[in-house]
Amino acid sequence: MRPTDHLKDLSADDWIAVTRHPFTEALADGTLSEGAMLRYLEQDHLFLAGFVRLLASAVAHAPSLPDAIPAAQFLGLITGPENTYFLRAIAALGGDPDTPATPAPVTAEFQALMAQAAESKRYEQMLAVLVVAEWSYLDWATPYADRADDLPFWFGEWIALHSGGGFEGVVAYLRDQLDSVWHRLDEPERRAVEATLGLAVALERRFFDAAQDGFAQP
Repeated sequence: MRPTDHLKDLSADDWIAVTRHPFTEALADGTLSEGAMLRYLEQDHLFLAGFVRLLASAVAHAPSLPDAIPAAQFLGLITGPENTYFLRAIAALGGDPDTPATPAPVTAEFQALMAQAAESKRYEQMLAVLVVAEWSYLDWATPYADRADDLPFWFGEWIALHSGGGFEGVVAYLRDQLDSVWHRLDEPERRAVEATLGLAVALERRFFDAAQDGFAQP
């Protein structure tokens, strides 16, 4: 079994909940309200700065130039088409893309996890968070890829950004990197990766649960 499959299996219940969530099912069939999509995108957009820093840190800590290049190329997608999508979709849904939302509690927790991984100087810790963030989105979006063109762009483009051959290649690269480094870790380092990846999956589940509830404040 691949290390990344082993790691995913350790969080199987949360993984299934994330990738087969009622929120994304409603998004994909076009029944999600515009208000719910706006609140979701406003919170998700808050991750962008931290994600860029995390991915850039992974580029800086990659073992070699060939290992770093795909992540560096992915940075261009995140800061280009994906950021542009956020700005267009938030505006189209009636929000103000220039005024950041107040982070929901789970958003703040995930931001803190990304920052911790970026500052750890441990490549495997960075990969643990990146793998969850991208692989879980590929997993939920792929079954709906053929619907993207028939949906309003704020739904359809979000699905398209997280499915298809190009994004599959990104996820394959991230998994390959974590699989490769796993074999060089000692037992405490492996347990640390398991803990970080498990927390990332749990936070993804809580994020979608919060989106389903409209990010209601306690």
